[in-house]
Amino acid sequence: MPVTNCRIAPGARITHPELVNLYGCEIGEESRVGPFVEIQSGCRVGARCKVSSHAFLCEGVRLEDGVFIGHGVMFTNDRYPASVTPEGALKGPDDWECEPTHVGAGAAIGSNATILCGLRIGAGALVGAGAVVTRDVAPGTVVAGVPARPIGARREGDTPLSARLREVLR
Repeated sequence: MPVTNCRIAPGARITHPELVNLYGCEIGEESRVGPFVEIQSGCRVGARCKVSSHAFLCEGVRLEDGVFIGHGVMFTNDRYPASVTPEGALKGPDDWECEPTHVGAGAAIGSNATILCGLRIGAGALVGAGAVVTRDVAPGTVVAGVPARPIGARREGDTPLSARLREVLR
């Protein structure tokens, strides 16, 4: 089974355990993880989160409670990725620095967004589908585009399909 050495809290649901790659991570109470997801060692998914299919959460990603991760969302953890050292040897665990990413409670990240490493996405923030997040996102802020830029503020009751957000994204 591709779920190894994980702490999975009561009520958490891995919808297709045979189609995920979870190792050394923590999944909080009542969270759901869809098929074709990889969550690497050292990641923490809070309570009541939803991680949709084809998402990739690399080492160093921390999701607080109630976070939504859309389909195909990609996180990164290495600012200067390379396969070899300057001497030409294959890089190992000591040859790079993991830069953690933090996603605040209640934030939502739309499908196919890419989140660069070392960032903070604030509580209640909304990242639009396909965005490339290169900077911190303030709590309650809506960002979209490549690179992602603020386009508004999320209000109580807003959803990614609300009329106000559809208008802003035109």
